Amino acid sequence: MRAMPSRTAELVTFFRALESRLPPDVRLFEDRYAADLLGAPLKAALTLARVGHAVPAAIDRGWPGTRVSVIVRTRFIDEVVTASQGEQVVILGAGFDTRALRLVPDRRVFELDVTETLALKRERLPQIPSRLVPVDFEREPFEDRLRAAGFADEPAVFVWEGVTSYLSAEAVDSTLRSIAALSTLGSRVVFTYLDRSGGRGLGAAARTVRLVGEPFSFGFDPAELPAYLAGRGLRAIEDVSAAELAERYLHPRGRRPPASTLFRIALAERLTSGTSARGRPPPLSA
Repeated sequence: MRAMPSRTAELVTFFRALESRLPPDVRLFEDRYAADLLGAPLKAALTLARVGHAVPAAIDRGWPGTRVSVIVRTRFIDEVVTASQGEQVVILGAGFDTRALRLVPDRRVFELDVTETLALKRERLPQIPSRLVPVDFEREPFEDRLRAAGFADEPAVFVWEGVTSYLSAEAVDSTLRSIAALSTLGSRVVFTYLDRSGGRGLGAAARTVRLVGEPFSFGFDPAELPAYLAGRGLRAIEDVSAAELAERYLHPRGRRPPASTLFRIALAERLTSGTSARGRPPPLSA
């Protein structure tokens, strides 16, 4: 049976492809590989988007803030990866991420995801230089598999983008503990999450992912995040919303699309020491 991609992974890639079609002085990044990773329906939509602004405008009306959250977090993570120390980049729940090609082709990049997604990615983008590591974060640890793929006891940057909101509290807890256990001093992790304190404001975005069979299930309260990370051996460095990143990146370019405070991104680094907290935040109530 032919592998089927995550629907949300394809949508994220579509948003990146749309952004990459904008003029250089307006766009936040260029992902020249995104279009190659799309299936036929979204490739057709991308072709339609070449005429005017109807497609991005329709997306923003239907899912306010969703597209913007993807493009601003992409720019933020690109900056973190480019500035990171060490030769290792680990992309957890990699989906159709292309940073191994467009940002750090000279570093060791490990991409972790389910077998079906990695197989389809290799089929659609055969030149990807990453070491692809199959893993199901809900069912199995990944530390041994990552080490077997060549991960070394050296500084690394861990990218966990667009994943935590689809996992259980236990899987999020286990993954962050594994990241801390694998990390040496100088290592960092950047991850996205939903603001659980925002309550029912997720609205259309939550309905959309539920309809495609990938509902939101988890979120953090930003006020509780620093202590939660510290209990897992990590120190919070920065925690910002998509709306704040829109002000940072889009407004200076004269762009003011709808942006949400409920989509957030955090940057943390390994602590020199720390306790192992047992508490877990409750699941997100949609």
